[in-house]
Amino acid sequence: QVRLVESGGGLVQAGGSLRLSCAASGRTFRPTGVGWFRQALGKEREFVAAIHWAGMTDYADSVKGRFSISRDNAKNTVYLQMSSLRPDDTAVYYCAAGGYGTSSQYYSTWGQGTQVTVSS
Repeated sequence: QVRLVESGGGLVQAGGSLRLSCAASGRTFRPTGVGWFRQALGKEREFVAAIHWAGMTDYADSVKGRFSISRDNAKNTVYLQMSSLRPDDTAVYYCAAGGYGTSSQYYSTWGQGTQVTVSS
Protein backbone atom coordinates (compact mmCIF):
# COMPACT_ATOMS: atom_id res chain seq x y z
CA GLN A 1 0.00 0.00 0.00
CA VAL A 2 1.41 3.36 -1.04
CA ARG A 3 0.93 6.28 1.30
CA LEU A 4 1.24 9.90 0.19
CA VAL A 5 2.16 12.69 2.57
CA GLU A 6 2.03 16.34 1.55
CA SER A 7 4.06 19.04 3.25
CA GLY A 8 5.20 22.59 2.66
CA GLY A 9 1.94 24.43 3.03
CA GLY A 10 1.58 27.55 5.12
CA LEU A 11 0.74 31.23 5.17
CA VAL A 12 2.35 33.49 2.58
CA GLN A 13 1.75 37.00 1.32
CA ALA A 14 0.47 37.64 -2.17
CA GLY A 15 3.32 37.52 -4.64
CA GLY A 16 5.27 35.06 -2.53
CA SER A 17 6.30 31.48 -3.17
CA LEU A 18 5.91 28.08 -1.59
CA ARG A 19 7.10 24.62 -2.51
CA LEU A 20 4.84 21.70 -1.72
CA SER A 21 6.18 18.19 -1.44
CA CYS A 22 4.38 14.90 -1.92
CA ALA A 23 6.37 12.03 -0.47
CA ALA A 24 5.41 8.44 -1.14
CA SER A 25 6.10 5.62 1.24
CA GLY A 26 5.31 1.95 1.18
CA ARG A 27 5.87 -0.37 -1.69
CA THR A 28 7.72 0.63 -4.84
CA PHE A 29 6.26 3.89 -6.06
CA ARG A 30 5.89 3.77 -9.83
CA PRO A 31 2.54 5.29 -10.72
CA THR A 32 1.65 6.34 -14.23
CA GLY A 33 1.33 9.85 -12.94
CA VAL A 34 1.02 12.14 -9.95
CA GLY A 35 -1.32 15.06 -9.77
CA TRP A 36 -1.94 18.03 -7.55
CA PHE A 37 -5.45 19.17 -6.84
CA ARG A 38 -6.82 21.86 -4.57
CA GLN A 39 -10.06 22.58 -2.82
CA ALA A 40 -10.99 26.00 -1.54
CA LEU A 41 -13.55 26.44 1.19
CA GLY A 42 -17.03 25.96 -0.22
CA LYS A 43 -15.76 25.00 -3.67
CA GLU A 44 -15.24 21.77 -5.53
CA ARG A 45 -11.85 20.12 -5.80
CA GLU A 46 -10.02 21.27 -8.92
CA PHE A 47 -7.04 20.14 -10.93
CA VAL A 48 -3.81 22.08 -10.54
CA ALA A 49 -0.98 20.14 -12.20
CA ALA A 50 0.14 16.64 -13.12
CA ILE A 51 3.31 14.86 -14.15
CA HIS A 52 3.49 11.63 -16.13
CA TRP A 53 6.19 9.02 -15.48
CA ALA A 54 7.52 9.80 -18.97
CA GLY A 55 7.98 13.41 -17.98
CA MET A 56 4.97 15.07 -19.57
CA THR A 57 3.31 17.75 -17.51
CA ASP A 58 -0.03 19.49 -17.56
CA TYR A 59 -1.30 22.57 -15.76
CA ALA A 60 -4.56 24.28 -15.11
CA ASP A 61 -4.83 27.55 -17.03
CA SER A 62 -5.09 29.46 -13.76
CA VAL A 63 -1.60 28.39 -12.66
CA LYS A 64 0.32 28.22 -15.96
CA GLY A 65 3.47 30.26 -15.80
CA ARG A 66 3.29 30.47 -12.00
CA PHE A 67 3.41 26.84 -10.81
CA SER A 68 5.84 24.10 -11.76
CA ILE A 69 5.57 20.39 -11.04
CA SER A 70 8.64 18.19 -10.82
CA ARG A 71 9.75 14.89 -9.32
CA ASP A 72 12.72 13.24 -7.70
CA ASN A 73 12.46 9.53 -8.39
CA ALA A 74 15.28 8.68 -6.01
CA LYS A 75 13.32 10.28 -3.17
CA ASN A 76 9.88 9.10 -4.32
CA THR A 77 8.80 12.72 -4.08
CA VAL A 78 6.87 15.06 -6.34
CA TYR A 79 7.08 18.81 -5.87
CA LEU A 80 4.83 21.71 -6.72
CA GLN A 81 6.73 24.99 -6.87
CA MET A 82 4.27 27.84 -6.56
CA SER A 83 5.27 31.40 -7.34
CA SER A 84 3.46 34.72 -7.72
CA LEU A 85 0.83 33.41 -5.35
CA ARG A 86 -2.54 35.12 -5.23
CA PRO A 87 -5.27 35.11 -2.60
CA ASP A 88 -7.41 32.93 -4.87
CA ASP A 89 -4.73 30.22 -4.65
CA THR A 90 -5.81 29.71 -1.03
CA ALA A 91 -6.96 26.12 -0.63
CA VAL A 92 -6.12 22.71 0.73
CA TYR A 93 -3.72 21.12 -1.73
CA TYR A 94 -3.80 17.37 -2.29
CA CYS A 95 -1.46 15.14 -4.19
CA ALA A 96 -2.74 12.01 -5.84
CA ALA A 97 -1.14 9.09 -7.62
CA GLY A 98 -2.29 6.47 -10.08
CA GLY A 99 -3.15 7.49 -13.60
CA TYR A 100 -2.60 10.71 -15.45
CA GLY A 101 -5.01 13.43 -16.40
CA THR A 102 -6.90 16.45 -15.21
CA SER A 103 -9.76 14.57 -13.59
CA SER A 104 -9.59 13.25 -10.05
CA GLN A 105 -11.13 10.01 -11.27
CA TYR A 106 -7.80 8.98 -12.78
CA TYR A 107 -6.08 8.84 -9.41
CA SER A 108 -6.50 6.06 -6.87
CA THR A 109 -4.29 7.13 -3.97
CA TRP A 110 -4.62 10.47 -2.21
CA GLY A 111 -2.74 12.31 0.48
CA GLN A 112 -4.33 14.04 3.44
CA GLY A 113 -3.79 17.55 2.09
CA THR A 114 -1.82 20.60 3.14
CA GLN A 115 -3.27 24.06 3.70
CA VAL A 116 -2.01 26.99 1.64
CA THR A 117 -3.20 30.44 2.64
CA VAL A 118 -2.28 33.53 0.64
CA SER A 119 -2.91 36.86 2.31
CA SER A 120 -3.53 40.05 0.37
